[in-house]
Amino acid sequence: MVDQVTTMLDEYFTTEEDFADCFVVDVTQSATRLEVFIDSDSGMTFRKCQRISRFLEAWLDEEQPLGDKYTLNVSSPGVDRPLKFQRQYAKNQGRTLEVTTTEGEKFKGELKTVADDGIVLTAKVRRKEGKRKVTVVEDTEISYDAIKKAIVKISF
Repeated sequence: MVDQVTTMLDEYFTTEEDFADCFVVDVTQSATRLEVFIDSDSGMTFRKCQRISRFLEAWLDEEQPLGDKYTLNVSSPGVDRPLKFQRQYAKNQGRTLEVTTTEGEKFKGELKTVADDGIVLTAKVRRKEGKRKVTVVEDTEISYDAIKKAIVKISF
């Protein structure tokens, strides 16, 4: 059913002009619960989530793949969920990311560049030069293949 919902939403996004920049991030299903996480290049609004929810409710009520009583949650991924697609990185350019690589290394810095093959993080790093420490700005290139998890860090 997860694949069916994803395909159905992808088709809906291509036929509805208001949703042309939307994409499915994740769909999870249990016995009577369906959770759908949607993102958009221009940002998700409550109104977009509401319309997508009503579209899915109509299908769930008619086809009843979860039975008569079910719970449906449609929302944007939120900052605590890892980035999955290049489109999400582009949308978060300029923000601070914490990236864990497939090798287990952790990097934290401002998302400076988003390219077709990877990202560049910029961070201030303390280094020892002689007997004293100096702060330098360092760029770290990370390919998408090497990213295990990337989370946007919010600073207040």
